[in-house]
Amino acid sequence: MSFQIRKATITDLEPIVELFDLYRQFYQQMSDTKQAYAFLEARFKHSDSEIFVAKTEHQLVGFVQLYPIFSSVRMQRLWLLNDIFVLKEFRGNGLSKSLIFAAQQLAKETKACGLLLETATDNLIGNQLYLAMGFELQSESNFYFLKL
Repeated sequence: MSFQIRKATITDLEPIVELFDLYRQFYQQMSDTKQAYAFLEARFKHSDSEIFVAKTEHQLVGFVQLYPIFSSVRMQRLWLLNDIFVLKEFRGNGLSKSLIFAAQQLAKETKACGLLLETATDNLIGNQLYLAMGFELQSESNFYFLKL
């Protein structure tokens, strides 16, 4: 089966919403396609994220979403690889690697100093994939979160 990786457009909104909702459910969130639609529509309208999709001949089967951030120390842009998801029945075909490669190309094209991501320690497949793709586990810094 052949796949295409391409930058998403607003015309992809509805199928991305379905993938995004499944992605959120993977992280134990309740299904909410109405709110997912509003959230993603705002990302497109405000151009405050970049989304790439994996597509078969007939359907979207995966996506990666990145947000621009900046490093004051490096005085350069960074990209936060915040979301990546591939439908279960299409996993194992290299789509996650292809989506990450698209993210890397975006970082290079925008002269960013790197990609940053976070995943759960028990996400064994994801952790193995990120290391295999050249990401380094940062043991010299602490990650903190303040819930509001």
